[in-house]
Amino acid sequence: MLRISEIRLPIDHPPDALPAAVAARLGIPPSALGEIGIYRRSCDARKASAPTFIYSVDVAVPDEVALLAAFADDRRLQATPDMRYRPVGTAPARFSTRPVVVGFGPAGIFAALVLAQAGFRPIVLERGKAVRERTQDTWGLWRKKVLDPESNVQFGEGGAGTFSDGKLYSQIKDPRHYGRKVLQEFVKAGAPAEILYVSKPHIGTFRLVGMVEQMRREIERLGGEVRFQQRFTNLLIDKGRVRGLKLASGDELAAAHVILALGHSARDTFEMLHASGVFMEAKPFSIGFRIEHPQSLIDRARFGAHAGHPLLGAADYKLVHHCRNGRSVYSFCMCPGGTVVAATSERNRVVTNGMSQYSRNERNANSGIVVGISPQDFPGGALAGIALQRTLESHAFELGGGTYEAPGQLVGDFLADRPSRQLGTVVPSYQPGVCLTSLATALPDYAIEAIREALPAFDRQIKGFAMPDAVLTGVETRTSSPVRLTRGDDCQSLNVKGLYPAGEGAGYAGGILSAGVDGIKVAEAVIRELLQA
Repeated sequence: MLRISEIRLPIDHPPDALPAAVAARLGIPPSALGEIGIYRRSCDARKASAPTFIYSVDVAVPDEVALLAAFADDRRLQATPDMRYRPVGTAPARFSTRPVVVGFGPAGIFAALVLAQAGFRPIVLERGKAVRERTQDTWGLWRKKVLDPESNVQFGEGGAGTFSDGKLYSQIKDPRHYGRKVLQEFVKAGAPAEILYVSKPHIGTFRLVGMVEQMRREIERLGGEVRFQQRFTNLLIDKGRVRGLKLASGDELAAAHVILALGHSARDTFEMLHASGVFMEAKPFSIGFRIEHPQSLIDRARFGAHAGHPLLGAADYKLVHHCRNGRSVYSFCMCPGGTVVAATSERNRVVTNGMSQYSRNERNANSGIVVGISPQDFPGGALAGIALQRTLESHAFELGGGTYEAPGQLVGDFLADRPSRQLGTVVPSYQPGVCLTSLATALPDYAIEAIREALPAFDRQIKGFAMPDAVLTGVETRTSSPVRLTRGDDCQSLNVKGLYPAGEGAGYAGGILSAGVDGIKVAEAVIRELLQA
């Protein structure tokens, strides 16, 4: 088949327009085309008056070799690459060694799935609960201000990505097409088939819940085992090699191959690993606030008269501003038609995040407006970033009144440096509620200064972005892991053999798709090691 890219069509084009455009590009009649499959569809909304769809398609043609030769200088036409997943090996018959996966977020799920598909029957330890029980506990915080530190937005089956917009795109390099396998496995588990071709696919929390359960059942069907409410409290190391895990129950589990897919909020585990001598280092992350606007404002700014078109859906945005003080401010985890959610995992701390359902039909748009920081901003060793996060989250708890309500401020008041007293036209979506105040002390001075400069700059890109009634909610601190469990080319810890850090918590991913890809990569490294033993 041939892959033909950059085919532009109006958003309201008829069904036969795409094959006609493909045939015209190739200079052959439409009747000569075979099967056509959409590989990618994106929307170019830079001209709000005339948004267009841009297609990349895979098409069967009678004489592929001749067409490739005729279009040898056209980068928009190439042979369709082979994106099939090829396992690196399978377990021999009666193979007794069972690798252990710690954590059952995206990295842990895909690591366990690949191991199970290869016949290695992994054991998965998840400190939280199964996803439906976990959902009830999460609602307990949102509705009743009751936090379960072991079952919440951060901990439990599915990981932090379960309570998010379910975004499935990334800018990682992926020469082996692992991302395609991630998407295909999601479709097998119940995701809509469109995630295979839309440019910015997403799923949403309600659909993710069922998908995660289905993937767990598949892992178990293949011989894997998932154990919930199993927090490990010590790593058993002998002569520089992992020998097992000690659990909170007091039990010990022998293991010579351990994948650590912890997630970015496993702070107590990071502390334990640091005390055990596992090499780690501080890494950059970002801090800031959530901002909410009416989704209709974003739709109009991005799509103009086409706002509300059913094929376009709720508009998103991606913004960045480089400030005079040397800081960069950018939008993070933008959630069209979504809600701001309470995302803490520790008592007496407030953390915000964003979430959308598949429909993306809530009243507000929200995103993180965050400032990049580096270890130079929080000196003190590998765990200093965690200490900074906790300080900011504890202060946010106090600013919010000490009840898990989040501190909030209207954008107009934030820019004018005055406390907010009452809401305007934008009603914040955060539950358990927002306590209006001043956010001037919620972040370090350099971050407040940078965000105050960035908001008017963003308004020049999206008219109304700095509207006085838009709401800022604090604080957004868990944009990514503040530590990296550094590993070598074989994906093993630099100083503990048999230990395989993986995913976002280890500092090697930044979202559902990249975490899933990293889980596959690390599982393959374990398989190679097992087969060489």
